[in-house]
Amino acid sequence: MKLTVTTFVSIDGVAQGPGGPEEDLSGGFEHGGWVVPLFDDDTGAFIEEVFGRGDAFLLGRKTYDIFAASWPNATDPDDIVADRLNTLPKFVASTTLTDPKWGPTTVLHGDIVSAVAELKSRPGRELQVHGSLELVRTLHEHDLVDEHNLLTFPVVVGQGRRLFAERGLDTRMSLVESRSTSTGVIIAVYRRDGRAEFGTMEVE
Repeated sequence: MKLTVTTFVSIDGVAQGPGGPEEDLSGGFEHGGWVVPLFDDDTGAFIEEVFGRGDAFLLGRKTYDIFAASWPNATDPDDIVADRLNTLPKFVASTTLTDPKWGPTTVLHGDIVSAVAELKSRPGRELQVHGSLELVRTLHEHDLVDEHNLLTFPVVVGQGRRLFAERGLDTRMSLVESRSTSTGVIIAVYRRDGRAEFGTMEVE
């Protein structure tokens, strides 16, 4: 399966707590819910496209808990996001979760890098990661992410954790697709394309 990551980011690169004020207060974060005023029908349509391609989900513990607290209550058969999340296999990277109530769920203990590599070797379309910021950083550092669906919202949040660590693996990306929405969200799909290249700007 191809491993894809879908992330909401602000113009200043913040990826923490996009969905609500209480979603992620770690580090004293106070500006949660910054995507809500800008999440329009165009953005929702893209998210449905993404979920329609998924065959399994890979989540960090925090994101899993957030999803498990709400999505099982969404029972509309026409809601593709709820249908996929509630019925497709879910894999959770956690050292403490032992008895997940939201099935079908498998907890990945121990060597997460090897476990994800094994999942990717299985047949299927996409193994999808949503949210799960710390997990995404780990996956990126080990070259396990094939594509990033990056949704950049036109807001400067001013605080919070960024998608990528301050120091990390240099990576070149190829743009696969891009579009914008009615509220100014820029949706870009990037495919991993080897190591980054560097040079010097010169004036001729």
